[in-house]
Amino acid sequence: MTAWEMAWRTAARNRARAALAVAGVAVIGALLFDMLLLSRGLLVSFSDLLGTAGFDVRVLALEGSMVRRLPITGATSLADAISRLPSVQRVALVRTDRASISATGTATGPVDATLLGIGGSLGTGVWEIVSGSALPADAREGEPVPVIVDTRLASVMRLEPGSMLRVSVTLPAVSSALPVASCRVVGIGTFAFESSSDYTLATTMKGFAAVHGNGTEDEADVVLVASRAGDGGAAAARTIAALRPGLHVYSNDQVMEQFNENAFSYFRQISAVLSSMTLAFAFLLVATLLTMSVNQRLGEVAALRALGFPRRRIAANLLWESAVLVGTGGLLALPLGGVLAMMLDRILRQLPGVPARLHFFVLEPRAVVLHVGLLTATGLLAALYPIWVATRLPIAATLRREIVS
Repeated sequence: MTAWEMAWRTAARNRARAALAVAGVAVIGALLFDMLLLSRGLLVSFSDLLGTAGFDVRVLALEGSMVRRLPITGATSLADAISRLPSVQRVALVRTDRASISATGTATGPVDATLLGIGGSLGTGVWEIVSGSALPADAREGEPVPVIVDTRLASVMRLEPGSMLRVSVTLPAVSSALPVASCRVVGIGTFAFESSSDYTLATTMKGFAAVHGNGTEDEADVVLVASRAGDGGAAAARTIAALRPGLHVYSNDQVMEQFNENAFSYFRQISAVLSSMTLAFAFLLVATLLTMSVNQRLGEVAALRALGFPRRRIAANLLWESAVLVGTGGLLALPLGGVLAMMLDRILRQLPGVPARLHFFVLEPRAVVLHVGLLTATGLLAALYPIWVATRLPIAATLRREIVS
């Protein structure tokens, strides 16, 4: 009988203990798997989100941060200069503000939303039209401001292409607002960075200025740039930075580096701490159960040793027994952890300001491999003490004690 067959028969003979060990490892392994998904989930998801927008360079004003910044003045001339660079494929200007929205002819009360002003490559990579049409390149003077609304806002306010809206920009820390602008819905779509807890609507730069009471059209909160294939965002960023001093120019890789060092470090630390705790629990559980198994079978182990079973055969038997318990529990942990990750991800994505397409838990082959490796190492370490007890067992004294008892 091989060591594997003996370990399997031992587990089958003690089904209650084996079931307890497998269930414990499955639960602990599921938590470990979720922590591994969390450690890089935001980073991978955010990187994919940046890539789906189609732009790989972002230009910001020097004053401010990545989250809150002053607008770039002379944005139109800057965009024209950037678009003429040989490494640049297309350019878009983006303005953002908060606005109060109400629908004409309905009893639906006003709602707060994020108002986007888009210039340059209109809508490309920023939204995906579900119904209606894209924003017009230009609108006639005196006509309602054309807007695209997200699907959630359209559902709540029962909007469709052609519906009329009243939009007024809300001023921070001020109870009053700018004059109400008349807007017409030309399209309904999904936005790349829309939040599940917020509404979004977009218009042209000219429409954005009209909503602000004919404010300036020559400002942008951020200039988005798509580099040509083969040139890369880093090369385009260096070229753009030389056009106008006093601007922050980031490629997607640089943005990810900053978020990885700052915004995502908190989740990595939580993941590291909780992963260490779950591994410690798995080690204690398996080591305790294997030690109890050896203590209950001291006479059996001594008899095997007396019959000529070498120590390495006894050690192999315990290693295989640990592998059966940890391996079975680890396999069950993967689907269990996947279901738990989806539930937790759904809860965390409801946080205010979190983009609807951003995920906290992302399945990667790397996480599965690391999960298997950590559980394997835990199973090996947990078997060391029971192996030491079994291989150092005094044969004659143990048999005598078993006979007397």
